Amino acid sequence: MFRRRGVPWLLTWVLLLICQAGCSLLDSIGAAGSFSHVCPFSNKSNLDQGYCERKRKTNNFSVWSLSSESLTATLPVDAIPENSVRKVRDCIFSVAYPTPFISRVVLVAVSKDVLEGILDLDISVKETDDFLQLVSGGKVVLGSVPLTHRYGGHQFGSWAGQLGDGRAHLIGVYTNRYGERWELQLKGSGKTPYSRNGDGRAVLRSSVREFLCSEAMHYLGIPTSRAASLVVSNDDVWRDQFYNGSVKKERGAIVLRVAKSWFRIGSLEILAHSGELDLQRTLLDFVIEKHFPSVNMNDSNRYLDFFSRVVLETANLIALWMSVGFAHGVCNTDNFSLLSITIDYGPFGFMESYDPNFVPNTSDEESRYKIGNQANVGMFNLNKLLQALKPVLDRRQKQLAFQILEGYAEHYYTRFTELFRAKLGLLGESEDDNYLIAFLLKVMEDTKADFTMAFRQLSEITQDLLKELRIPQEFWALQDLAKHKFFSDWVTIYLLSNMGDSDSTRRKRMTAVNPRYILRNWMAESAIQKAKMNDFSEVHLLQEVLQHPFQRQAAAEKAGYSLRPPSWAKDLKVSCSS
Repeated sequence: MFRRRGVPWLLTWVLLLICQAGCSLLDSIGAAGSFSHVCPFSNKSNLDQGYCERKRKTNNFSVWSLSSESLTATLPVDAIPENSVRKVRDCIFSVAYPTPFISRVVLVAVSKDVLEGILDLDISVKETDDFLQLVSGGKVVLGSVPLTHRYGGHQFGSWAGQLGDGRAHLIGVYTNRYGERWELQLKGSGKTPYSRNGDGRAVLRSSVREFLCSEAMHYLGIPTSRAASLVVSNDDVWRDQFYNGSVKKERGAIVLRVAKSWFRIGSLEILAHSGELDLQRTLLDFVIEKHFPSVNMNDSNRYLDFFSRVVLETANLIALWMSVGFAHGVCNTDNFSLLSITIDYGPFGFMESYDPNFVPNTSDEESRYKIGNQANVGMFNLNKLLQALKPVLDRRQKQLAFQILEGYAEHYYTRFTELFRAKLGLLGESEDDNYLIAFLLKVMEDTKADFTMAFRQLSEITQDLLKELRIPQEFWALQDLAKHKFFSDWVTIYLLSNMGDSDSTRRKRMTAVNPRYILRNWMAESAIQKAKMNDFSEVHLLQEVLQHPFQRQAAAEKAGYSLRPPSWAKDLKVSCSS
């Protein structure tokens, strides 16, 4: 625990005045249990009054701080201070402190890019006890009050009422040297007023998956929350992983997640359903002011403009998911970000053999969230957002909002086509492009060819080999495609589409957008099984490999990450249990 110690602290404070434009002591609400505070002050950057242009990253928490003031100054906090499960009204947040683990905590992994590029922390900070305490929920930063967010949502198509952060704590907002505002949230950090029947914990297997996939999606170029760190304890957490009555003991873990905002469609739904319309307007104005700079706050149509942006960006996000074969698994409205970033990684999966009916989540018995239905679910969720907005829209605005929603399908289709045209390396636009894309996907479906490697190997094979259908053994996904009786017809059309472009340029262009490595379930499972034995080597290997998904890497090739999935991979299952 950091404490102020006479002259050294004073000198540090004086020096910091040069870049901080002043600082102020903020006392947080008294912490419960074994909590202690780190950081003797918070700076104005964390109060949205400008930002500190630090020239260096730091590993010293006495010069690094968080604040929750930018949230609580505008958005009301639950008047009831007790951390007890209950129905909550008339607020956006409840105050709740993380529950520290009882056993020793081990740091499994950190993201250097998040620590240094977003949080201004030198990578060496991971060696300090204060960092370990912060990311495991053992300490909170002086000047920041841990918050848990109240929201509702439609789950598997039905209104589920109050949900909220049942095992997550927003430990503060950080404004970095670039002026970017980031919200830090611990997941798996204990019970909150929104825990319902849960224990507030997350287990190692799901936490490894979330940590790795958050970062993998970022490096694939897909909007996403980020993962700063992953810790594991020896605390017992009991889970019925497949809801079959087989309850097993697992280890508790915590991921420190960061995002520009954790507000989601369900954040507005709960207020509309509860009739808290003034509070809904307050939240809407806050979200628009902080995160939608293109929307004029003084315009009476600002909520309409906001909705239009969310519709467009949601269509873009789901098209991006489809371009890499990503199935979220639980596309409930409480898991759909208002900023249209990917959040809440649970029973997700990257499709291997191309199958529009791919369902990664064994809990999804009706296949509602199969990969081929994600665009339709996006439409459903946006419609629920529109329903939530209706009380703050006038009659004309409601009609216009409905027209905006009707344009979602065109936005999605246009973006999907753009992305798949790029995956095929097609130049310009042609009316035949849609046919070419659909033709290939049908051949993939019929042959059960690997989605990722089929596109990647099309990026690597020469046109001469493809034209002659001489496909080397290393191009195993293309060999599967070649078994289709119409594959040669597709190749003929495809090569005509690329006439006039050099083959080397085509391949370079395509390898830049078609990943060689994705986080396949079997790869994550292999890392998880080792991690259970305190061997985190494959977590680290995957973390490194997935930072460069478009580049061939010797370590990844040695690990077999671009080969056919092992036979045992077909039997893997993931569920909502985490």
